[in-house]
Amino acid sequence: MMTALLISNVLLWITQIGMLLTVVALARQIGVIHERLTPVGALTMDHGPKVGDPAPSFTLSKLGGGEIRLGVATGRSQLLFFLSPTCPVCKQLLPVLRSLSQHEKASLDIVLASDGALEEHQRFYVREKLVPFPYVLSTELGITFRISKLPYAVVIGPTGLISAKGLVNNREQLESLLIAQEMGVASLQDYRAKMRDQAAADAE
Repeated sequence: MMTALLISNVLLWITQIGMLLTVVALARQIGVIHERLTPVGALTMDHGPKVGDPAPSFTLSKLGGGEIRLGVATGRSQLLFFLSPTCPVCKQLLPVLRSLSQHEKASLDIVLASDGALEEHQRFYVREKLVPFPYVLSTELGITFRISKLPYAVVIGPTGLISAKGLVNNREQLESLLIAQEMGVASLQDYRAKMRDQAAADAE
């Protein structure tokens, strides 16, 4: 009886150790995969004005009063962030926009853009404490840039040319647009595709 109990305990411990080793091995593999994956850039959709084209020029009224000009050569970059009060991802990115506004204040202006009922946006503007950002409502602006999904961002360079654009669902994708502008490429996706093509060409 005691011998059977001892054998069962030994087998149980062997099973436990085997499971522990399996978990450790899986964790290492997940770590390796994570290291090999690079952050995915903003998803560029081939609609509306293209990267490198002059940005459409607009003069729009801001919530809270005053006007702002978009798509003109000002010597500063503009980041147009298209959002909606009912878009949960848009709300999650507001702290990121505040952080970018502080870190890039020397060269970047962030403009929030949407359309719809004025009252709803005014409540959203006050509730989310968006007073530091120019906030414009314009159906024409969204149509011109062919905005079909949110949140979407467009970076207009200091000379009024579109530097980068794309669908942004997280901080990495939003920041990738500014990185793409600095690198002088349409998007990080475009850059990686060119690198793959170049590597394939070199291998031939």
